[in-house]
Amino acid sequence: MMVADSPQHASRRHLVSNDQSIDVTPDATNTADLNSRYGLNPAHSEVVQACEIIQPGDALEMGCSGGRNALYLSQLGFRVTAIDANPDAIGMLQTIIEREAITNIEPHVYDINAARLGAMYDFIACTVTLMFLHPSRVSEVLADMQSCTRAGGYNLIVAAMHTAAYPCPMNFPFTLGEGELSAVYDGWELLKYNEDLGTMHNGAQLQFATMLARKPDA
Repeated sequence: MMVADSPQHASRRHLVSNDQSIDVTPDATNTADLNSRYGLNPAHSEVVQACEIIQPGDALEMGCSGGRNALYLSQLGFRVTAIDANPDAIGMLQTIIEREAITNIEPHVYDINAARLGAMYDFIACTVTLMFLHPSRVSEVLADMQSCTRAGGYNLIVAAMHTAAYPCPMNFPFTLGEGELSAVYDGWELLKYNEDLGTMHNGAQLQFATMLARKPDA
């Protein structure tokens, strides 16, 4: 598995290899062209795969950086809220929105550590973001994500792990342990869950927890 990069701080970019093994559909192609025009990577492959089963609704991208996933979701018809602590990243996305006359993305500067989303969503995507949060805030962030997901809605998480077999070679503020993420989502339907190896640009390998979970119906 090659793991794509993602935002809440610009310094994290290009830490790990970009996963471009996506199914090319007209929407994916259009978004790829748009992303390329603005120097963005393609949408994360896990976001693309999740959207094969998730119907458009209210979506939140946590740690959106320049908006590669938000742009993809918007072209599928989602109403997207895109958040990141980096005002430059949000400014870049706002510029794209204005130039392309996009009406279904709302970008906001927001510190994810605050764990106060304050709105309800059908789909929350948090790809390669958790490991940049303060360790003391991760449990609150995950609980907030869960409480802000509508019944029958989805959470997508991709996050680095630190295990005995594969100690994390990067000095991330936070890493998941074995089975930690799945335990947090006990009671949700795990449509996808694995703790597979990812490869960084320097060739080092570490495990990533990848999860697509569906919240029980009310």
